[in-house]
Amino acid sequence: MNKHMIILIDSGDTIIDESTEIRNEHDVVVSARCIPGADEALRQLHAQGYTIAMVADGLRDSFENMFRENGLYDLFSARVYSEDVGVSKPDARMFRTAMDALGLSEADLPRIVMVGNNLRRDVRGANALGITSIFQAWTPRYPKVPEEAGDQPDYTIQSPAELPGLMARLEQAYLEKQRGGREADQ
Repeated sequence: MNKHMIILIDSGDTIIDESTEIRNEHDVVVSARCIPGADEALRQLHAQGYTIAMVADGLRDSFENMFRENGLYDLFSARVYSEDVGVSKPDARMFRTAMDALGLSEADLPRIVMVGNNLRRDVRGANALGITSIFQAWTPRYPKVPEEAGDQPDYTIQSPAELPGLMARLEQAYLEKQRGGREADQ
């Protein structure tokens, strides 16, 4: 059974541990390992019927290499890379490109979440569009305190293992809100 909530997710230090990346002479990542529990969490979310789309800054070849190596490539219904879009997050075009690829419109914003490790890029970009922001505070490489009001996440998790539980709660809240709206219309 497909879920109503849609997951947009970053790559580096959200799924892939950036400290494990091995790059070639063209700066393309040829190999990398997942953050502990990230692959299991993604597989679980996919198996539960969530639509998952990659929204990441970087080179297409890097992402293809990393996600094929880790057996996760086919879990994504869409893949949006800054190299292809020509801009980086927090630019709205990154998120809108993912929405377009999934056939989503502005009316779908209440059921979209963005999961990322970077307050300025992932959280700020999601917040600016009205997408629910989930900050994964796993990495020591990026700030964990918002610099601006627009960088304040809606939710914070410490590890990928927390994401399936949070998504279940968000799915339930969305369904309850939809039922409440229908009852009010009657």
